[in-house]
Parts: sequence; structure tokens; C-alpha cells
Amino acid sequence: QVHLVESGGGLVQPGGSLRLSCAASGTIFSIDDMGWYRQAPGKQRELVAAITKGGSTDYADSVKGRFTISRDNAKNTVYLLMNSLKPEDTAVYYCTADQDDYDYWGQGTQVTVSS
Repeated sequence: QVHLVESGGGLVQPGGSLRLSCAASGTIFSIDDMGWYRQAPGKQRELVAAITKGGSTDYADSVKGRFTISRDNAKNTVYLLMNSLKPEDTAVYYCTADQDDYDYWGQGTQVTVSS
């Protein structure tokens, strides 16, 4: 069992920045892909960014050039640096981790972009 705990969410003004962190703990053998999803009220959950164990990344078109995903394999932690935040980025952000082809999810952290 892998436990994921997100942190770093909060309230920020448009144009501001936040950095989310997600630390994995528990029975960890080798975590493969890690990523961030988000879900806004009344909308489906969507992929924001993903990163492989080797560091290859993928981003949703809506966040390209503004968000950066990274990971520290030694700490089993994934990060999401969010710059130039917009009100439409407001959502609950969830971290995911794939181990042995099973996807684990965090509990989510709220990000609110508002003036």
C-alpha cells in the first residue's frame, strides 16, 4: 500500500504562483509514473501533468509554459510548480503514483485563484 499526501495548496491572486508537493510513503518498491490531476466544481477530473521515473514529462495544453512538474526519486516526492495562475486553474489537485500497474491517489489539495 502506498500513501500519498499532498501539500502546498491555498488561495492565490491571479498571476501568482504556488508549489504543490506530494510525498509517497508506505510499502514502496519502485514507483513508476507520477502525476497531478485536478477537478473543478461541476467538471470532470483532468490530467494536468505527468512525469516518468526517468524524468520525461507531459502537460495539458492549458498549463503548458506555466506549470512545471518534477520529482525526487530518492524522496518519492513529486512537485508541481504553478506560475501565472488563472482563475480557471481553481480546482482540487490530486497526486497520483503508479506502482506495479496500480494507481494510487492522494486526498487532494484545494487551489483557489481569486482576487
